Amino acid sequence: MQHPFEQFREKRLQGNEKLLETNNLVTKRLMSLDKQAYGDSALPKKTKELMALTASMVLRCNDCIDYHLETCVKESLTRDEIDEAIGIAILVGGSIVIPHARHAASSLDFLFAEQLES
Repeated sequence: MQHPFEQFREKRLQGNEKLLETNNLVTKRLMSLDKQAYGDSALPKKTKELMALTASMVLRCNDCIDYHLETCVKESLTRDEIDEAIGIAILVGGSIVIPHARHAASSLDFLFAEQLES
């Protein structure tokens, strides 16, 4: 049985592939801009990912949270760095963000365990 995070990855990949089948130029450009925005420039990629994680938590989007958590782990951010960003999200967003912080903690457990296995 797949872990929920693995199901998320699969669903996201399939959804992106389906979305990019469009002939709509706006959609294609937005998807491209998203990739370009998170590269190193004036701000390092790691900083941008922590910012995106915090924004995703305040906006309460678990899919977005998981996407940015996975990238944070791939970018070698530590659990302490990520936990601090989660704390900022709770501070900014208030108690309504706590269920999403619980979701993030569970996802992080999976991601760091997976990293140890590889």
